[in-house]
Amino acid sequence: MCGIVGIRRFDGVAIDPDRLRRMADQLVHRGPDDQGLWIEGPVGFGHRRLSIIDLAGSPQPMRAGSDTICFNGEIFNYQALRKELQAEGYSFRTDGDTEVLLALHRTAGVDGIHRANGQFAYAIWDGARSELVLHRDRLGILPLYYYWDGRVFAFASEIKALLPAIEGGPRVDDASLKEYLAYRSVPAPHTLFEGVRKLEPGGRIRLDATGRLRVESWWSLPTAAADESIPAEEAVELVERALEDAVSRRLVADVPVGAYLSGGVDSSLIVALMSRLKEGGRVETFSAGFGDPRFDELPYARQVSQSLGTVHHEVLVEPADFRALWHRLTWHRDAPISEPADLAIFRLASLARDHVKVLLSGEGSDELFAGYPKYRWATRAGLADWLPAGLRGRTFRLLERAAPARLAKARIALRAMSARSEADRFQAWFAPFTRYERDVLLPGVERDGHVAITARTEGDLVQRMLYADCHAWLVDNLLERGDRMAMAASVESRPPFLDHELVELAFRLPSNVKLRDGTTKWVVKEVARRRLPASIVDRRKVGFRVPLDAWFRGELREMANDLLLGAGSFVGGRMDRRFVASMLADHARGRRDEEIRIWTLLCLEVWHEVFFRNTRESEG
Repeated sequence: MCGIVGIRRFDGVAIDPDRLRRMADQLVHRGPDDQGLWIEGPVGFGHRRLSIIDLAGSPQPMRAGSDTICFNGEIFNYQALRKELQAEGYSFRTDGDTEVLLALHRTAGVDGIHRANGQFAYAIWDGARSELVLHRDRLGILPLYYYWDGRVFAFASEIKALLPAIEGGPRVDDASLKEYLAYRSVPAPHTLFEGVRKLEPGGRIRLDATGRLRVESWWSLPTAAADESIPAEEAVELVERALEDAVSRRLVADVPVGAYLSGGVDSSLIVALMSRLKEGGRVETFSAGFGDPRFDELPYARQVSQSLGTVHHEVLVEPADFRALWHRLTWHRDAPISEPADLAIFRLASLARDHVKVLLSGEGSDELFAGYPKYRWATRAGLADWLPAGLRGRTFRLLERAAPARLAKARIALRAMSARSEADRFQAWFAPFTRYERDVLLPGVERDGHVAITARTEGDLVQRMLYADCHAWLVDNLLERGDRMAMAASVESRPPFLDHELVELAFRLPSNVKLRDGTTKWVVKEVARRRLPASIVDRRKVGFRVPLDAWFRGELREMANDLLLGAGSFVGGRMDRRFVASMLADHARGRRDEEIRIWTLLCLEVWHEVFFRNTRESEG
C-alpha cells in the first residue's frame, strides 16, 4: 500500500512543487520505501511507496502515452489480467500491478476497473481528454479524500495531506459533530473538517477540462432479496470455497505475509486457511492482550497457534500506552480514535513490522454473516414499532435508565427500541448517544445521516441490518481504523472476508444460514469447525475489548475529568457541561458503565487538540 496526493488547478496558477511535496511528506508512514512527483501543466501527483509487489520496478507516478496513474493498493488478480491484456496485444514494461491497472484504463476506459479484484484508491490523468479520474475500491478498504473550492481540486489518501492545499487552514464542520456522536465516526461523504469530503466505497470522480465535477457509483452493495432456496449444507460449501479463494488471492506479494490472531473464529479461520495454502510454510501470527481476564483472549490465540504450528508473537497493552500514544495515533487517524482497540492494532502492527510487511485481518465477517449479538434481538426490537413513536421513546428510555449496568446488552437493545424509525434503530445499536441525548449535548440542526443506509428495502430485517452495518459502521469505522493503525506502522492490512466475490455471495445467502437457532455467524462457524478445535469455534464471543470501564475508574479517571471539564476544553465549552459532568460521576461511582460515551467525547477532545491547537507530539 502507499500514499497518494494530487492537485488540479483551474485558476491559471502553476502547480507549486513544494506544496505538492509537503502534501506527500505527510504520508511518509504510508510509503517509506520510495517517493515520486509528477507535474504537467495544471495537474500534479505525489506518491509515497510501500513496496509490496515488483519491489525493484513500478515507480510512481507512472506514465504511459498521455495517461498518468497515482495508485494506492493492490490488484490481487493482476497476473491473470496481465496475461489477458498481453493476449489482446498490450505490451508491458514492468512486472507489477500498477501498470496492469493503467492498462485497464487505457484499453477499456473507466469501466476497465470492473475486471480488477483488489483494494485500491487511485487517480489517473487522462491527457487526451484533459480529465482527472479517481476510483475507490468496492468496499472502501482504502481511503480517498478530496477538497474542491471551484478553483483548486485536491485529493489525498489521508486528510492531513490535504491540509496544505486548503487556503486559510482547516475548520470544524459543525454539521458533522452530531453524526460523530451518533456513529463514533462521520459517514461518507462528510468529515469533521469543513469542505473535506470522503469518496464513498465503489465511488468514482470525474473532473473534466471545464471544471465539471461528477461523483458517481461504479459498484454498490447488493440490494436484492437473498436466495431462500440455498440449503444450509450448500451455503457452507460455497462460503468455504469463496473464503479460501479470497485468502489465496491475498497471499500474493513479494514480501512476507502474516496475520492478526485474536483467538476468535474469524482470524483463527483465516490463519488456518493460510497454513493450508502455504503447505507447511512459515506463518507468523500476532496477538494483543490487556492484562484483564474478562477480555484477554491471548490463551485462545496461543491455542490456535499451537494447533496450526504458527510462529506466534504477543504484545501487552496497558493504560500508560494510551497516554503515550493517544495524540500521535489521533494524528494518524485524522479523526477521533473511534474504538479503543485502535491502539492495540497499532501496537500489533508495530510488532509485526519487524517480521512481515502485510497482515491479513478478519474485518467484515460480523457485518456480512450476522456475528454480533444484536442480530438475535432484531425481531424483538422491531416489535417496538407497534407503539407510537413518542410513547416508544419515553418508555424505552426510562427502561434503559433503570436497567443495571451489568445488563449492558439489554440496555443497548432498549436504547435501540426507543428509536423513532428503522434507520434510527439500525444506527442506535452502535450509537454512544441516543438522538435525545445528542439534542441535549449539542442543540441545533443535524444533518440527515440515514439516506445511504436506508437504500436497501428488499429482504428481511436481518438482511436490512447487515446492509446498514456494511454501509456505515464497517466502512467509516472499522475499515478506517484498520487502514490507519496498520499504515501508521508502515504495514499493509488485507481483509479476505471483504473480497467482493465473497461479499456478493454473502448477500445472496438467506438469513437462516447466518443466524440459525440463535447461533450467530452459523455458516462461518460451520466452515471453521472443519479446521479448528471446537473450543475455539463454540466459545462465547468476546470481541477485541479494552478494559476501559476499570481504567476510567482508576488510572485514567483524573485525565478524563481534566480533558472534558477543564478550562479551555472543546467538549466542555461546546456541549452541555452538566450532562458531561453527570456522566463522569455516574461512571466513577459505579452507577452506570459509561466507558464508550466517555471514550467518544475524550477522543473528540484529543482530535481537536491535535488539529486545531497544534499539539505536535501527535507526530512523535
